[in-house]
Amino acid sequence: MLFSSITFLFAFLPVVLLVYYISPRAIKNFVLMVFSLLFYAWGEPKYVFVMLASIIVGYVMGLLTDYYVNKEKIKAAKWMVALAVIINLGILFFFKYMGFFTDNINKIPHIHIKAVNLSLPLGISFYTFQILTYSVDVYRRTAKPQKNIINLATYITLFPQLIAGPIVRYETVAKQLEERRENVDDFGECVRRFVTGLGKKVLIANMAGEIFNTLSKLPKDQNTIVLSWICSIAFTLQIYFDFSGYSDMAIGLGRMFGFKFLENFNYPYISKSLTEFWRRWHISLSTWFRDYVYIPLGGNRKGTAKTYRNLFIVWFLTGFWHGASWNFMIWGLYYFVLLVIEKVWLLKKLEKWPKLLAHLYALFFINFGWVIFAYDKFGELKTAVRNMFGFGGLSLTNNYTVYILLSYGLFLLIAFVAATPYPRELAVKLIAKLEGKSKEEDAGDKSNINEESGKNNGVKNVERRGIAAGILEAVFLLFVLLMSTAFLASEAFNPFLYFRF
Repeated sequence: MLFSSITFLFAFLPVVLLVYYISPRAIKNFVLMVFSLLFYAWGEPKYVFVMLASIIVGYVMGLLTDYYVNKEKIKAAKWMVALAVIINLGILFFFKYMGFFTDNINKIPHIHIKAVNLSLPLGISFYTFQILTYSVDVYRRTAKPQKNIINLATYITLFPQLIAGPIVRYETVAKQLEERRENVDDFGECVRRFVTGLGKKVLIANMAGEIFNTLSKLPKDQNTIVLSWICSIAFTLQIYFDFSGYSDMAIGLGRMFGFKFLENFNYPYISKSLTEFWRRWHISLSTWFRDYVYIPLGGNRKGTAKTYRNLFIVWFLTGFWHGASWNFMIWGLYYFVLLVIEKVWLLKKLEKWPKLLAHLYALFFINFGWVIFAYDKFGELKTAVRNMFGFGGLSLTNNYTVYILLSYGLFLLIAFVAATPYPRELAVKLIAKLEGKSKEEDAGDKSNINEESGKNNGVKNVERRGIAAGILEAVFLLFVLLMSTAFLASEAFNPFLYFRF
């Protein structure tokens, strides 16, 4: 079930909210767990048992880890954590990577292993990482073990972020699982965040995805160098609005049930370096690898050679986490090389560059990185790269290029602007202007002969402007919701890219 589906928006979500809010406090987690399992089982009921098995392993190992730590049997506690990690990563490996490894091993002469063709359980990479987080946090004593398996299952299965993140660490929600309080007054902010994410996904990501799909399949006699770049830019926009839109919806939904998830994106395309980009993109994943892989390996504390070794491991695993395909590993190593170059000497130089030039540098390599990410077949990737850089025998432009630019140029421009903080800043200033008093009005109030009357007029003006701002925002959100619903009802193209991870 997709967040951006008619079934979810007008059937599942209203029902779960109604049942959740009328339920007694003591059973709210149980209600949320049941609906989360139903959400997950909607498309793949058989894989619910895989998730439940992972939850049970995490629960039992967490209790045993805590027991041995309290008994100061640290070696036994480490074995419990290791066992939890091995079992859960084993499940992830079996479903996500077994087919990849058997396919590659079978390419060796005289070796044939029976192929394993399994569909990938939705969200398995995300909920596996959350179970690992719980196990490690209990061992580190940064979180207490969860003795109520319903509460732990609620954390693992929580449907707002189950399928595509953000990766929620147990220590950040442990207290919320038992003590959170839903704020009805804050519900409007939850709706605003959810509808904004829905608009990102349906109105921008889906359109950019259609452009990418169309241009990536063009025959050679219609394609051009310019169209190849437009194709890559369309995917760059699609993956940002697709994933950040999902994160916005997840954060909004979480708040509806009293959970406060951390931000996962911070306008990554305004970055002026690749180092900055990875501080802004998929924050929950990059910080997870930093805190649970890079730092435990030694980080940058054990010399230059080991620092680069640790970075190599982190970025290889980052690429490998995204999918069982060589292009994802190449993508991870691509960023490893570029980030090391920045770390060694380029980053300091970038700080002296004009901001526009540094920004264009970052966008170029970010965009090219997404080209590697987009094509999981080497033949398609090679063709795309050759076409972009003029080695594919294509002309620079043609009549179809002009048609595409006239048809989608304005949309692409709007999407790029929407990927920056400027629209939000403009909206904030507009609302502040509507809610606040202008200097002229304030001066008029002060010069008013009847001081009390002037104060009353000022209060009324502020109230009217506050109401006007609220109405304007409500109208905008309603427009986005109606437009998104109309697109969902008429369009078949509606995937979430990160569902496959």
